[in-house]
Amino acid sequence: MMDPREMSGLEFLTALKNGDVEPPSMAVTLGFRAVAMEHGTITFHATPTKAVLNPMGVVHGGWYGALLDTVLGCAVQTTLPRGRIYTTLEYKVNLTRALPPGTEVAATGTVQHAGRTTAVANAEIRGVGDGKLYATGSTTCLLMDLPG
Repeated sequence: MMDPREMSGLEFLTALKNGDVEPPSMAVTLGFRAVAMEHGTITFHATPTKAVLNPMGVVHGGWYGALLDTVLGCAVQTTLPRGRIYTTLEYKVNLTRALPPGTEVAATGTVQHAGRTTAVANAEIRGVGDGKLYATGSTTCLLMDLPG
């Protein structure tokens, strides 16, 4: 296995997509998979299951939030050189419509600004088959050196 501490953010995420590094347990649990990336942008696909429904029978808002937080942070990560990491300072989620279970979606995050200490990104979740907008989000991340 490759050592993520020896890679840029984009190199690490490419290795993750290619199966050369172990995926994060959260992504496995929720069914998130990276499908495309380049400097400053990344797209994940996901299909919510019945395991993530709210009491009304539609996808829980926390699932949207987890997917948006993932693509927002990973978009920022694509801009980071080796030895730099990020953490989410804040993120915002706007749900635009209910998402039925079994609907495959594409979540794309795009960096608007990546400075020395902070980064800002936006994202949206759209249906793969119909292009419908299900949610949008934004984040501000703190950028720092990898500890130790």
